[in-house]
Amino acid sequence: MTHHASLAQVPLVAEPLRIVAVSGSLHRPSSTTALVAALADAVAARIDAQIEVVELAQVGPHLAGALERAALPVGAEQAIEAIEAADLLVVGSPVYRASFTGLFKHLFDFVDQRALIDTPVLLAATGGSHRHALTIEHQLRPLFAFFQALTLPVGVYASSAEFEGERVRCPEVLERIEAAADRALPYLARRPAPVRPTAW
Repeated sequence: MTHHASLAQVPLVAEPLRIVAVSGSLHRPSSTTALVAALADAVAARIDAQIEVVELAQVGPHLAGALERAALPVGAEQAIEAIEAADLLVVGSPVYRASFTGLFKHLFDFVDQRALIDTPVLLAATGGSHRHALTIEHQLRPLFAFFQALTLPVGVYASSAEFEGERVRCPEVLERIEAAADRALPYLARRPAPVRPTAW
């Protein structure tokens, strides 16, 4: 009888995990950036990892005039290369008109459509109230399904009232951040061998 190891039983990667946290906020400071950074830190507290934060507030101005990837300046190209090389993506956007920001989508329009296959992605969003919480399920999750990425089970939404300055202060949100990091761990095992992606 053949036994298959579960993801949780597979040895974790020997090298530090490359976590890239992407904030779709157009402002600094930003509650969205604070949330994705907190999620990345929570994962890094559980497994050896290096964190890089990509902020659209910095990268966005270099994206707006570019119609193709070859036209991107060095800083924007480096941000996209970091996203494509991530072992774990933590992505978040403020909710704007019931979706993620336009520049957030524009950034991922430049990402190679095969680069994120099977990459674990932890989803997050922020907004003025909890009426926007389903943006994670209705907007972000379908976007990364296109890339054939592995969106993780627990997403984290936080409203403006749940921050104090640039820090998450709400106990319930902090607890959900910890739960999201716990639930992410089994998916951060050694990456599988490359497989042929499905046709689009």
